[in-house]
Amino acid sequence: MHLTYLYDPLCGWCYGAAPVLDKLAMLDNLTVELAPSGLFAGEGARPLDERFAAYAWHNDQRINRLTRQVFSQLYRDQVLGGADGMFDSAPATLGIIAVGVTQLDREGDALKALQSARYVDGRNTSEIAVVADVLDRAGFPDAAARVRAPDEALLDIYRNRIGKSRQLMAAFRMDGVPALFIGEGDKRRMLRSDALFGGFDRLAAELQRRDRSFSADHSMNLPTNPVAGANTRSRNRN
Repeated sequence: MHLTYLYDPLCGWCYGAAPVLDKLAMLDNLTVELAPSGLFAGEGARPLDERFAAYAWHNDQRINRLTRQVFSQLYRDQVLGGADGMFDSAPATLGIIAVGVTQLDREGDALKALQSARYVDGRNTSEIAVVADVLDRAGFPDAAARVRAPDEALLDIYRNRIGKSRQLMAAFRMDGVPALFIGEGDKRRMLRSDALFGGFDRLAAELQRRDRSFSADHSMNLPTNPVAGANTRSRNRN
């Protein structure tokens, strides 16, 4: 079974979905393709001013209650509270793609390392130097070197990957992430948005409903955290 995971490394809801994605990655009968959306890169980037920081922290606390993912005080003080900061996912996205180029099938590990660096360790992953250092420490020295001095080949891959994701978003009339699709090409179907936040059991049941070849016996009994009232639009800002 092929799954496409549409995400942004600065999306708090994508970080909230990380435990379920970790479980998916452990299954032998699934292939999970990471599709970086570039939602907060380029024209989607913005200054991280006091008002937006307060909004982000409020939203992060909601995600914490629903998913138990940690948003530390270091993150609040050093990232959201940083003077003249930017909310720009281009550096982190470039880092993840560089990992995919240099170490095939390790993009998920890079995403996890960058999310932890931001939300737990309080490091500003909107900065190229920080992204490169995180990748170095996580065991991706070649990717870190590519990020510090990106060549045209890497930038072309970055633009192409984001372009494909945005085409997918346009096809499904989406304006937010995360999103999970089952199937490939024109046969892709989007799973219900709450499936990513209800624990692995709920996601397994949804996958089985969509594809009877998937066995719900793969369920690993993550804690259930149902989302009440969340929708795609409410997740597209953090």
